[in-house]
Amino acid sequence: MMRHLVSAADLSRDDALLILDTAEELAQLSGRAVKKLPTLRGRTVVNLFFEDSTRTKTSFEVAEKRLSADVINFAAKGSSVAKGESLKDTALTLQAMGADAVVIRHHASGAPARLAQSDWLHGSVINAGDGTHEHPTQALLDAFTMRRHLNPGLGNDLAGRRITIVGDVLHSRVARSNVLLLQTLGAHVTFVAPPTLLPIGIKNWPCEVSYDLDAALAKTDALMMLRVQRERMNAAFFPTEREYSRRYGLHAGRLAKLPEHAIVMHPGPMVRGMEITAEVADSPRCTVVEQVANGVSIRMAVLYLLLGGAVFTDSPAEAARTETRTEMNEAAQ
Repeated sequence: MMRHLVSAADLSRDDALLILDTAEELAQLSGRAVKKLPTLRGRTVVNLFFEDSTRTKTSFEVAEKRLSADVINFAAKGSSVAKGESLKDTALTLQAMGADAVVIRHHASGAPARLAQSDWLHGSVINAGDGTHEHPTQALLDAFTMRRHLNPGLGNDLAGRRITIVGDVLHSRVARSNVLLLQTLGAHVTFVAPPTLLPIGIKNWPCEVSYDLDAALAKTDALMMLRVQRERMNAAFFPTEREYSRRYGLHAGRLAKLPEHAIVMHPGPMVRGMEITAEVADSPRCTVVEQVANGVSIRMAVLYLLLGGAVFTDSPAEAARTETRTEMNEAAQ
């Protein structure tokens, strides 16, 4: 494994499968009464979030604590950043405090890459979402969820599977990371969106583009709905919410057109009634809650491989057995 995880493009097929397989093994351990592993004991991980977050931040924090890391949560609000401190000075401060890894979410595209390429930090940098650029761990957990439903088994990829991603592609870092990772894993990706919500140059991306959701449904193995990110918009990209929902929203009628094995996905948060109806969101075919659970396993795997992989040679299962034996010996004494 490399030192940082900044972009899904940085992952080869073998890298991606290693993360997915490690996450699968770690997910099996979640059923233990004691879910913690000793892998990152004594390591310090800083969650550096310049944007609001619920799922990603909490997921990383749970993953870090399950690996026994010391966790520091840093929010821009209420910190020196609010007084004008630069990213460089914040990073130098964290380095002085001995941070072994920094999980960063930033409103500026490219901020994690700048941090990783600089000499401000000596530890690992993990991109938890930067502007409208990328969100690689979200793409990994999405691929993990797809593999479990469409091609389960260690070492398996998503070759030949057809993934349709619908909605606000223009402002979506999830869409960008997914198309890169899914291509690496052999899947075929189609974006469906109004022309105004597609980025310039999308013809050069490894995907197909369609403006007709109904036409894409019958040949879809996994359908991912994206939220319209109004907070990033500075103009009117479609006439009304009602018109958008009519053309690109997922309702029960469209759900019925999907193949029986197909799943419905959403990176969250969902806007019920706009891109997805409540009936579909609560359907057994919708994997939103499952994706949240899988996010913990994926982020554990990334941290395990980036921070522990170079030092610890045991697999997650062996590490768990070692910890259990240690606990039993300590209890006997």
